Amino acid sequence: MRSGADAAVLRTRVAELMPQARRELAELVAIPSVADPRQYPPQECLRAARWVADRFAGVGFPDVRLAPTPDGSSAVIGTRRCGDQDAPTVLLYAHYDVQPPQREDAWRTPPFSLTEVDGRWYGRGAADCKGNVLVHLTALRALGSALPVHLTVVVEGSEEQGTGGLEAFVPEHADLLRADAVVVADTGNAAVGEPALTVSLRGTVHVVVTVEALTSAVHSGVFGGAAPDALAALVGMLATLRDERGATTVDGLPATGEWSGAPYPDEQFRQDAGVLDGVSLLGGGTVADALWARPAVTVLGIDCPPVVGSAAAVVPRAGARIELRIPPGVAARPAGEALVRHLHRAAPWGVRVTAQVESAGEACRPATGGPAHRAMTAALHAAYGVPPVELGQGGSIPLCGVLAATYPAAELLLIGVEEPLSSIHAPNESVAPQEIADMALAEALFLQSYGTAPR
Repeated sequence: MRSGADAAVLRTRVAELMPQARRELAELVAIPSVADPRQYPPQECLRAARWVADRFAGVGFPDVRLAPTPDGSSAVIGTRRCGDQDAPTVLLYAHYDVQPPQREDAWRTPPFSLTEVDGRWYGRGAADCKGNVLVHLTALRALGSALPVHLTVVVEGSEEQGTGGLEAFVPEHADLLRADAVVVADTGNAAVGEPALTVSLRGTVHVVVTVEALTSAVHSGVFGGAAPDALAALVGMLATLRDERGATTVDGLPATGEWSGAPYPDEQFRQDAGVLDGVSLLGGGTVADALWARPAVTVLGIDCPPVVGSAAAVVPRAGARIELRIPPGVAARPAGEALVRHLHRAAPWGVRVTAQVESAGEACRPATGGPAHRAMTAALHAAYGVPPVELGQGGSIPLCGVLAATYPAAELLLIGVEEPLSSIHAPNESVAPQEIADMALAEALFLQSYGTAPR
């Protein structure tokens, strides 16, 4: 790590850049870049991609461009070379696409308008992951032209949809993104002001299941009681995915893993997750075990008649979208196939079941202890004033498994601004502006020191 004076100078520069960071984050949040043409026009993602490309061109990436990927999304890719040909290369990653806002009436502020409330900045993507795009830009602006490493940047356009555009692109263009260290800015800290490196990512599998029992709806008074109810069948099938303690029980998947890193206290988790008084936490181990070391099933959505407007009729057809999170050591495709088999076996009354894996991404456990990991640990310590902890991440970044397989010698460093209060993927997503400032400082210190770190 460079001297304390250097760190102090960079801290001042970052502080001076924060008004610009806020203006630009507001511009980027205002673009509804949901990578699902069923919900938002694809032109919005293209507009966000061009915005990102323009900003990285302005911080020294002369060849930045939009690269089409196999799922139809565009990745922003660019390179910046330093004067030392033998310097290491760092790949900076983030994504510009966002989750849909869901019910806009559940937001306390407009979802696509960055709004300050009680010192936090609210808006869809403010943390996940547009806030992290601003971390990269702010760090590079603070450093200016003096940089002892080569840089490549890739900002993905369909990470939230799990359609695998960049995952398919990387192996086909391996030399384009090859690096010694990869800074994946799409995770976060244990809490505001408490730095962390993520050292374990769960994988994810999405399965869509449909149950059919009748050719059409029939009067529940005339036929109910003997006519098979597709919705009741589906509910029963979904109920078999958890035991009486709420632990996930998919036939063929191990569910006894234990987390060996930093703990997640029950009361802190209850507060972070907004668990209601009197409602139990799930699973048979610790919170950290359940989040980072064991499979977890979530029912994301159900197709069935809504309460308002429902008729007195037996439901002939129902469906659900199910998410399965898996810890490192469990392969995604076999896990998805196990979930599909489980659903078929659990189906009652001979109902017709169609279940298929919609998407899958592998879990990842980045190696620790290398020069990049040491440099980032020191940088986080210097930026935050306290040493970082090592955490797991219940969320998934499918690209990380692809990067680890394509570049086995590269070090993956997972950091970001998405701490528990950010409510990512939910209404009222927000970011603490100090997290953007501190994480940008940490990244600047890392880039400044990694090029001269012993190997």
